[in-house]
Amino acid sequence: MTGGTYTLLVELEGDAAIEAGALGSHAFPAGWYAYTGSALGSGGFARVERHHELAAGARETRHWHVDYLLGHPDARLDADIRTAVDAECAVARALPEGPVAGFGASDCDCRSHLAYAPDRQSLERAVQAAHGAADG
Repeated sequence: MTGGTYTLLVELEGDAAIEAGALGSHAFPAGWYAYTGSALGSGGFARVERHHELAAGARETRHWHVDYLLGHPDARLDADIRTAVDAECAVARALPEGPVAGFGASDCDCRSHLAYAPDRQSLERAVQAAHGAADG
C-alpha cells in the first residue's frame, strides 16, 4: 500500500493549551484523539512515518495542524490505521467531534479532521469502522 487515507491515534496524558499554527491556541482535554489525513502524493504513506518521527522527537518542523499536537510533551502517537483509498473527509466525518473547528480541514468543508474521546476503545472502534466503510 503506497498511499491513501490514514488516521493517527494519539493519547494526550493531561489537559493542555496547544498553539496549532494559524488556528491559534486551543484547549485540548486529556484523552484520545484521532487525526485523519491523506497521503496521496508521490511520497504516499511516508507522511505517516514523518508524523511518527515528529512525535518521537526526531523532527521539529511543524507543517500541519497535527504536528503541533504531536509535538506536545504530553502527547503520544500510539498507532495509525491506513486505507488505500482517497476517503479522508468520509472517514473524518464518521468520527466524533473534536475540540477544534478547522483542525486539519483548511482545504475542505469538514468541521474538523480531529476527533476526540476520553477513552481509546470507543475511538478506535469508530476509526476502524470508518476505515472499513471507506474501503468497501
